[in-house]
Amino acid sequence: MAETYRIALLPGDGIGPDVTAEAVRVLRAVEEKIPELRFEMEEFSIGAGEFLKNGDPLPESIFTELPRFHATLLGAMGMPGVRWPDGKEMTPQVDLRERLGLYQGLRPTYLYHGADSPLKGRKAGDIDFLLVRESTEGLFSTRLAPRDPKADRATDTMLITRAGAERVIRAAFEIAMKRRKKLTLVDKANVLPSMAFFRQIFDEIAPEFPEVQADYVYVDAMALYLVQRPESFDVMVTENMFGDILSDLAAALVGGMGMSPSADIGDQYAIFQPSHGSAPDIAGKGIANPVATILSAGMMLDWLGGEAAKRGAVMIENAVRKVFAGTARTRDMGGTLTTGQMSDAVIAALE
Repeated sequence: MAETYRIALLPGDGIGPDVTAEAVRVLRAVEEKIPELRFEMEEFSIGAGEFLKNGDPLPESIFTELPRFHATLLGAMGMPGVRWPDGKEMTPQVDLRERLGLYQGLRPTYLYHGADSPLKGRKAGDIDFLLVRESTEGLFSTRLAPRDPKADRATDTMLITRAGAERVIRAAFEIAMKRRKKLTLVDKANVLPSMAFFRQIFDEIAPEFPEVQADYVYVDAMALYLVQRPESFDVMVTENMFGDILSDLAAALVGGMGMSPSADIGDQYAIFQPSHGSAPDIAGKGIANPVATILSAGMMLDWLGGEAAKRGAVMIENAVRKVFAGTARTRDMGGTLTTGQMSDAVIAALE
């Protein structure tokens, strides 16, 4: 019997539509390879462009529409010049995480070819870790609080709740059980009471997973260790802002943001997107790297969980590995391929 999945598409701003279109091409190619796998896709407009057209970057109707779908594939959101009156950039993707309770921010980092890393002496597979970022609270918790433009100070609050910490830490342990059974808590418990509380909850949950080797690294030290010895890590769990920063550092180790997929997963729903921004300076030029979005689509298929969907996820991953074993690269990685040519290469490698 065919597996049919309804997928919402949120292409967004800048290069978002460019890379989303390429991921859809790859999904359609997978559909042709696996007859029992079918996708029904529908596109919706949110983001800075939607704000410029209709005055709202995230129409309330989207929260009625999205539950009709099994998952969402998102491109990129926001434009540097489109801001709220208080100066903050519009970030509807963050609003979606919070409103939908997508507390597991999964940021996998994998090196497909040693030449793509700035680190010496690494080969394909040497860098292979997963950052689990709590995506609904932390230092982002007061981002929507009004700011007095005449005030002589501004503050942000790092919120760690027991419920929020428990669910993301337990999810990270469960993920570690499926990988190499090693989990590192990344915190700043030597300075911040909120982080000491986060570590306390980590220590309470760790005995539930005796097979997992659990340890801790302060966030500043982790920035050092990811450059010095990234092969030492498997799964890491951390607060929202720390995860935001470290995931970009991690992407630099394997070729850049164009190689950095992500998922934001909750108990009922999930959104999949590249970790990169909207890059409006190259939008529509056909030079954006679509691989992060293609890999995000592969993560989506794996999360959907059906037998045919999981086969499709493996097919995409293997195709990317095959392509990057060679020299085909987009401009951001020192190559000459256009956005479409890179997708063509991945599609040709599907088996």
